Amino acid sequence: MKKIKLLSVVLGLGIVLTGCNNTQKGLAIGAGGGAVVGGIIGKLAGNTAVGAAIGGAVGAGAGAIIGNRMDKVKAQAAAVENAKVQGVTDANGLAAVKVSFDSGILFSTNQSTLNAAAKTSLKKFADVLKQNSDCDVAIYGHTDNTGTDAINNPLSEKRASSVSTYLKSCGVNAAQIRTVEGQGSTNPVADNSTVEGRKQNRRVEVYMYASEAMIKAAEEGSEK
Repeated sequence: MKKIKLLSVVLGLGIVLTGCNNTQKGLAIGAGGGAVVGGIIGKLAGNTAVGAAIGGAVGAGAGAIIGNRMDKVKAQAAAVENAKVQGVTDANGLAAVKVSFDSGILFSTNQSTLNAAAKTSLKKFADVLKQNSDCDVAIYGHTDNTGTDAINNPLSEKRASSVSTYLKSCGVNAAQIRTVEGQGSTNPVADNSTVEGRKQNRRVEVYMYASEAMIKAAEEGSEK
């Protein structure tokens, strides 16, 4: 019975969220969600459930405020060359932003040293992070499924670390970057049986999501 009720909540929210921007999503999730439902929505959408659950539901008003803020963050990130940007949901059911960079843009084959073009894009992206210093950041490296875990796992971690290190060298506060992790081939976004699919799976993803400070400010009505 609990599973049926929970599924109904998720499906209901899914209907509400179709065609909404982040502000509208934030309002809907804030009204009906909270940490548990938010985490489930993230998993159903294929998103990494970034952010530490705050332990309680976020109000509808605060959810809308954060959704509006993330709409602005998404627009800023979309202006960065070579960045693929989309809205996602964090572990608290709040709007967040995912920025993906193909590893072919960032690195040579089987390497974790950033190339010159990558540094140009990441330097511009660092400016977005610095302008939104109250957004927490998670960085994940991914590979396709060719090769073994013994190769893929450390390579994905090194690539995530390279991105993190360079962003910090561009002035991003180290405390803003909460997670740096390699996930190997465990989270594909495309079919690994095709060349194009494997290309899409070789990537670094950067998530920007509401910090506890941002959530508190939104709840108090002082979020900028």
